[in-house]
Amino acid sequence: MASIYDLKPKFQALLRPLTRALFGMGVTANQVTVFAALLSALTGLALLLHPAARWPLLLVPAVLFARMALNAIDGMLAREHGQKSRLGAVLNELSDVLADAALYLPFGAVPWVSPRLVVGIVVLAIVSEMAGVVGVQIGASRRYDGPMGKSDRAFAFGLLALLLGLGVPAGRWINVGLAVVALLAAVTIVNRCRRALAEGTA
Repeated sequence: MASIYDLKPKFQALLRPLTRALFGMGVTANQVTVFAALLSALTGLALLLHPAARWPLLLVPAVLFARMALNAIDGMLAREHGQKSRLGAVLNELSDVLADAALYLPFGAVPWVSPRLVVGIVVLAIVSEMAGVVGVQIGASRRYDGPMGKSDRAFAFGLLALLLGLGVPAGRWINVGLAVVALLAAVTIVNRCRRALAEGTA
């Protein structure tokens, strides 16, 4: 199924000049990975401390976009500039999961947002990323199938934060939207497992 992740090659092409510049400055892939996670954690903390304010919500879309760019940059630094490492692989997988949890869980404190739905989405996100990694253990590739992968979750939460931050009246639509995200996250887990099994036995 289609996912925003499919746009990654074009996004990487736009960021390649910046990646080369960062490499020339001595910036490493692991440094970029850690910085992206810290940025998410600090934004989540701001949202948790000020759940009724608009300014933390307006920060979220910008931070999510920056994090997507940083995630693409750390991958290019690793692959295209000889910075691949075992530590980098571990940091890449764990930091994404931890950064998502740190940024999304505080949404449960925002008025009208269901904490249970937010927690459920974060749990499903963790399982879906685990399903993607498990494919490697059975001889398949690391799976990034949608429809609710990392980039898609970022779009959904970024859009929610932007609308609320701009003053769109809160209401039942918030939790209806989150329920759809949760359902698509469950479908993503099934898709990744099925395709990993099919690839692993091909």
